[in-house]
Amino acid sequence: MTMSAEFCAGIQHFGAAWEDFSRHAGSAAIREGQSAISDAASPDAVYQTLLMADALRYLTLQTCGSKGSGHPGGFASSAEAYASLVMLGHTNIVTEVGHHAPGFYSAMFLDTSLEEMGIKTVTDLMARFREKHGLLGHLSGAIPGLLAPAGPLGQGQHFAMAGAMLHPGKLFPVTIGDGGMGEPYVLNSMMHFNTAYPGVTNFLPTLIWNGYSQEHHSMVSRFSNEKMIAYWKGHGFKEVVLVNAKDFDDTNQVSEYADSSYFSHKQRLAFAAAVLAGMDRAAKSALGGTLTAFIIKQMKGAGVHTVGAKSHNLYPADTLDKAHMIEGLKRRALNLEAWAIVRENFVRAGGGPAAKTAVTEQVLELASLGKMPLHDFAKTEKPVPATAMGALVAYVGTQDARFVVTNADGNEASAMKNINDALKIRHPTVDPLYNQEPEGQVYEPLNEDACAGLAAALSLFGSRALWLSYESFAINGWPIVQTVAQAMAELRRKTPSVVTMFTAGALEQGRNGWTHQRPEIENYFAAQMRNGNTYPLFPCDANAIQVAYDYATNSFNKCMVIIASKSPLPVYMSINEAEHAMEAGAASIYESKSGGKTVVFAVTGDMVFLPVFEAKDKLEAEGYRVRVVAIVNPRRLYRQTDIAWDTVSEPDNSFMDEDHFNALFDGDVLLAVSGGPSAVLEPVLLRTRATRRDTFAWKRGETTASPGEIMAFNGLTGDAMAMRAKDLAG
Repeated sequence: MTMSAEFCAGIQHFGAAWEDFSRHAGSAAIREGQSAISDAASPDAVYQTLLMADALRYLTLQTCGSKGSGHPGGFASSAEAYASLVMLGHTNIVTEVGHHAPGFYSAMFLDTSLEEMGIKTVTDLMARFREKHGLLGHLSGAIPGLLAPAGPLGQGQHFAMAGAMLHPGKLFPVTIGDGGMGEPYVLNSMMHFNTAYPGVTNFLPTLIWNGYSQEHHSMVSRFSNEKMIAYWKGHGFKEVVLVNAKDFDDTNQVSEYADSSYFSHKQRLAFAAAVLAGMDRAAKSALGGTLTAFIIKQMKGAGVHTVGAKSHNLYPADTLDKAHMIEGLKRRALNLEAWAIVRENFVRAGGGPAAKTAVTEQVLELASLGKMPLHDFAKTEKPVPATAMGALVAYVGTQDARFVVTNADGNEASAMKNINDALKIRHPTVDPLYNQEPEGQVYEPLNEDACAGLAAALSLFGSRALWLSYESFAINGWPIVQTVAQAMAELRRKTPSVVTMFTAGALEQGRNGWTHQRPEIENYFAAQMRNGNTYPLFPCDANAIQVAYDYATNSFNKCMVIIASKSPLPVYMSINEAEHAMEAGAASIYESKSGGKTVVFAVTGDMVFLPVFEAKDKLEAEGYRVRVVAIVNPRRLYRQTDIAWDTVSEPDNSFMDEDHFNALFDGDVLLAVSGGPSAVLEPVLLRTRATRRDTFAWKRGETTASPGEIMAFNGLTGDAMAMRAKDLAG
């Protein structure tokens, strides 16, 4: 084995050189010092594109077969498209399909990116696939050279659009499977984005139309070519390039979805030439200002062990010693010199290995914000927390031109019109009455998935963003935030935290009924706290929310969730006191000067303090001492051993010590109170020494005329709290 092909150690099958190999593969088509082929029509370039496609297929199948696990079929049908992008120098590639992971890992192996993980040979690649500290089953942006995670379907396009926004002049292809096209808002989100950002066309959706989903035919498998093109054009795409393998079939395949690996060598090259030329045309169109899509139509599993949905997943019986796996590998086996040529092209494409050249491999420079202009409201005032935060959001937007605010239900509805006044809603129609301008920084698709997706993607790619929503609707966009939060926990670079703020909590939405009363998502946030980088924040007033937003905006590689009201509420903390509480996790906002037995209220929320203070008055009138503690950052109240803090990037091991915790929460009775569900109170209930304790929390929604009535429906009243405290106190 030559030195240049040492990486081939572990390849189990080699093949004979293809016809005309010495003529078309004597040297790499991407010349030394170049980052792409010079001519997409060159026979050498076409020949080597097909070599690359088969190399990717081979590695994908052998890697999966090494574990009898993983997903080779979907990527196999995309191989010519992926190889064409690489040969054209477009290597900032993301995907919507987590099941394409082994193909992407094969690409990162071939361009040497995985050497940063110690993966230098095919033997290493197989050993580390689907293993801890290795190559997880679905894509992660923590893998060198890969830009973004891919797990849940319907997310990849957000990463491509964010990359395109932040890096004009670079192409961001995103591969999309036809099985995933029915997932939330894939084409819809791109249509809205193009309406708001018509000048940002340098992302390229690449549909892998192979006729199958995970376990059955895809729902668009019966579309005609014309209908599929019309479907994309109906979503705003002006240029749709479709290359159909069936047009090159000289083997009389029955299916409308042809497996090009069975074509004659001449027709395989003709198909590869069409894909390369079509991709070149599509890339130039997208980079030239036209919203463009590329579609490759080819049978799922083309060139691996089987086809259709049966190729999607390997099972324990699909191991490398089985006849059908051996046959599949031998059909794609290349000669040693071909592997060397493929690697040379990969290493040169895009200017070098993706681990060195992908845009997400460097920290994006951020605009300086300076000191946030926090306004210290007096404790005699009743400002609106959401509006107080809105003023700071407006400030951030004026300091950082790349900053984007996303909101589906409207900032005005959340008492944050001051954001729109300052930053303007991005809309092609200029209308001062509605704060609309084509260059606005407020992105408002009526779709929480699109809002969460763009904001989370911008943060992951290195820019500041903010997703605003009603808490009741946030679940529609939360999966991508969770995905990105996990990715940030693994990243090898600093990036601004994902920041969200959810207004109009359940207690405020009486007239709207249970449709707007879904605070149960707070239990989701609470569970994520243990991940190590997720922080649900519960500012108790307008000062604390400013501190929370400052704290979140200036953090890195974390997921910050701010929950607050849009109603005028009392002020309990000064700015300085709120800053201390945010760092500590909690602070006392009231304590009786005298009294007998001590009742401690440990509270998350803001509006729910109203019945808590009613209970305080009743208890003091009967001789009890009362302490009210605002829990603003419950993650700080866990013990170090409760949180995976030491497993994440930008780790934070600040937790309240026992002495300070006991000073806050020790009493004869502890009532843990939440305006939402109780899971966010877990750290207090875990650590408290109070044996007499109880919780008051959300139960379910109902239509009511006032916040007081919905709180009463859920048992969150001053009378109920005072009575329970007295019962516990004996």
